[in-house]
Amino acid sequence: MPDNFQFAYPYVAFLAVLPILIYWILPAIKNRSTALIYPYFDASSKTANQKPKKASHIKKRSWFSSFCMFIIWLLLLSAMASPELVGKPERKVKTSRNFLILADLSFSMANNDWMIDNKKVTRWEAVKNIMQDFIVKRESDKMGLIFFASNAYIQAPFTTDLKTVQTMLDEADVGMAGQMTNIGKAIVKGMDMFERDTIPNKVILLLTDGVDSGMDILPLDAANMAKKDSTIIYTVGIGDPGNVGSDLDERTLTEIAELTKGQYFRAKDTEELENIYVELEKLEPVEYEEESYTPKTLLYYYPLGAALIFGFVLIMINNIVIIFKRFTNR
Repeated sequence: MPDNFQFAYPYVAFLAVLPILIYWILPAIKNRSTALIYPYFDASSKTANQKPKKASHIKKRSWFSSFCMFIIWLLLLSAMASPELVGKPERKVKTSRNFLILADLSFSMANNDWMIDNKKVTRWEAVKNIMQDFIVKRESDKMGLIFFASNAYIQAPFTTDLKTVQTMLDEADVGMAGQMTNIGKAIVKGMDMFERDTIPNKVILLLTDGVDSGMDILPLDAANMAKKDSTIIYTVGIGDPGNVGSDLDERTLTEIAELTKGQYFRAKDTEELENIYVELEKLEPVEYEEESYTPKTLLYYYPLGAALIFGFVLIMINNIVIIFKRFTNR
């Protein structure tokens, strides 16, 4: 018997002695037969030297039939006890929050000033390379992805399929959303995504290397909307504002983070960007809301089927015996 075999209701085994108790406690069923009473009955029986039979008798069952009926009873009890094979317990993680990434795809992200394995890469390639590992670790979050530049576009709606989010991120390239940087529009687009979902915990990770150039809505106005909706925004500034050609607006990014109870980080190189993600894991740790799930394979139909087959065979045997007796008594 395998180690993972068990009965869901083992206490049903106490019913195994029930037929024996009924046999000893309850009186036997008496089958009545037709009787003829006439004058001088006793005298006639003495003259014929025959003992009168009783008007009722107890039908005796053969030991074989009794044994078979008891086996059928045990099989039915086995089915009632629900035998099963129990697998190893599995952890089913419930989604705890919505985590949205707003990634800047403006032309400045194509600057080739970052190093990975002693090889120069663009800012966007560096961000993608490190963000892949970050995404897969958010296994209890529903992840969403928005790319923005002149406009903001939903690349991946909120989903627990993190591999799909990784694929969408990997397939993106600079310039897909325009040339400029519209931070305010990106935050508003993110708020629209949050409204369509029911999970109350909302976190945004905003990555950009430029200054807001949008005219529709200012970044701080969009941040105020996020604050009212209890959304936390963590901002990451890509690049070094001290370098020539950098237009990173650290002040605005810091104000956005502080306004929404988030935090601002500056990433000047790949190593610093990795440290930012490690720090972000501490600030927004993965929350496991577990549902206990143990896979089970029900086996009750085996003893139940055996009981039905056993009963059918017993009926057939009894019928054959009855027919044989009638044939021999002729």
